[in-house]
Amino acid sequence: MASSDIPATVGTKKNGNFKFAFTCAIFASMACIILGYDIGVMSGAAIYIKKDLKITDVQLEVLMGILNLYALIGSFAAGRTSDWIGRRFTVVFAAAIFFTGALVMGFAVNYAMLMAGRFVAGVGVGYAVMIAPVYTAEISPASARGFLTSFPEVFINFGILLGYVSNYAFACLPLHLGWRVMLGIGAAPSVLLAFMVFVMPESPRWLVMKGRIADARAVLEQTTDTPEEAARRLDDIKAAAGIPRDLDGDVVAVPKKQSSEETQVWKELILSPTPAMRRILFSVVGLHFFQQASGIDSVVLYSPRVFKTAGITDDNQLLGATCAVGVVKTLTILIATFLLDRVGRRPLALTSTAGMAVSLVGLGTGLTVVGHHPETKVLWAVALCIASILAFVSFFSIGLGPIAGVYTSEIFPLQVRALGFAVGIACNRVTSGVVSMTFLSLSKAITIGGSFYLYSGICALAWVFFFTCLPETRGRTLEAMGKLFNMEDTDSMAEAAEDQAATKEKAVEMPANY
Repeated sequence: MASSDIPATVGTKKNGNFKFAFTCAIFASMACIILGYDIGVMSGAAIYIKKDLKITDVQLEVLMGILNLYALIGSFAAGRTSDWIGRRFTVVFAAAIFFTGALVMGFAVNYAMLMAGRFVAGVGVGYAVMIAPVYTAEISPASARGFLTSFPEVFINFGILLGYVSNYAFACLPLHLGWRVMLGIGAAPSVLLAFMVFVMPESPRWLVMKGRIADARAVLEQTTDTPEEAARRLDDIKAAAGIPRDLDGDVVAVPKKQSSEETQVWKELILSPTPAMRRILFSVVGLHFFQQASGIDSVVLYSPRVFKTAGITDDNQLLGATCAVGVVKTLTILIATFLLDRVGRRPLALTSTAGMAVSLVGLGTGLTVVGHHPETKVLWAVALCIASILAFVSFFSIGLGPIAGVYTSEIFPLQVRALGFAVGIACNRVTSGVVSMTFLSLSKAITIGGSFYLYSGICALAWVFFFTCLPETRGRTLEAMGKLFNMEDTDSMAEAAEDQAATKEKAVEMPANY
């Protein structure tokens, strides 16, 4: 039996090691607060920005969504940077970039300066959302990888909630000052993050890629469940990096490729991928596309406008209802972290997407009824809108939200993992940008209720895609993922499912206090 096929959690688990991996995952995932905060704070700040700068709806759409396109630069640059200086220091770099962007936005005197700040902040966001899940996946033991790699999504939701709270807290300030404080204070989490990162170890997989075997072994011994697992994982990582398993030493020479390393990675991933790699890439791109095409950013970014359309007109009530969305999203994502390694990725994705589709139908119906009775408040329709929004964000956060990052960080082979994740994030950010920059125009073209009916149809298509294209990954080591995407026929897929089920049964549960 190959070492990668041996259950990773056989033996006596070292609870202290899990706690150390847990702490590292927390610190790395805090980078994603900056994305969440930006999404949450812009939803409320937009109300005051439009009044203060007197911009049009089209300018507002661009302002809200352009950060996602700017994040493309950061996500692709992060892949190269993280392979060059390491995963850990790339987190610091992301924090520094966003810190600068937040300050520029906070001191913006006009629309052009505000857009410049969005550009800088967007690059920082791209770095953060790419590197945090990659680092967390590479530092996590197989038995708790789903739990730990869901943390980036947890902190995105926590950041959204902080943004909503910031809106509510600073709404009482003068018009010209309130939105600037809301945006500028986003620099604070970046400072805290930069200091926390220095207590984190480097990714063992990156250390092996650089030939630093002794350092990688030390990190694995601190973060895996058992010493036996640490030894097996080190052997598997060395094999994946092209280093013979029996070659040992503090520092070893990493085999050089005939072409440059970057060119080789692009070739393996994009230019001439194997059938298995094509399937992996197709799964990742589809997953990230449907996550954002579901309309989640339209609900989160424009929730005050949606609530206003539903009949809530007071600014304080709007911000209060928006805070409720943030609270619900945060609570449900915490539930999801415990379900990923118990229920599995695939069941959660299917349940989540089905629930989102139904919720969007309810939201579209409620908004349509309200729109047809502008003179009178139809209470049941208003209640349906509010309940549907809360249900939608709950279903998203308990499944599709965390699964995109978890799944993507798991299934790419070591050599292309950073760039592969960057491709997934690129698709994610482009789709998010298109959705957020077209929502207001789409609502005017087909009504706001029709927009959510459209998103519901996209969720239905997503369910079909997930059902047919995404195999379960729970309980497998990162080095063993390739088997799931190299099936030639139905029989081999069935055998893989049986092997996977056996692995799940042997997996050891996480410590009860987590």
